[in-house]
Amino acid sequence: MLLSAMMLQAAALQLGVVGKALGAAIAAIAAAIGLGKIGKAAMEGIARQPEAAGNIRTSMIIIGALVEGVCFFAIVVCLIAS
Repeated sequence: MLLSAMMLQAAALQLGVVGKALGAAIAAIAAAIGLGKIGKAAMEGIARQPEAAGNIRTSMIIIGALVEGVCFFAIVVCLIAS
């Protein structure tokens, strides 16, 4: 009885580690997709209005930084969750 309880606890621990890693990976992939879309939209906007390139680039950098911040926060939450 004690051995089966210990095995169940070990299996639950391994499943938790896999869940943490999967959550962190999903957060990183979602951030990468989001940053790619931001870059694509910025390049299209600059191609359509070259005179607004400075404003578009500044907005792109600010939004990209916010997306990365959310991604880092999500990864930290995934890794410290129990």
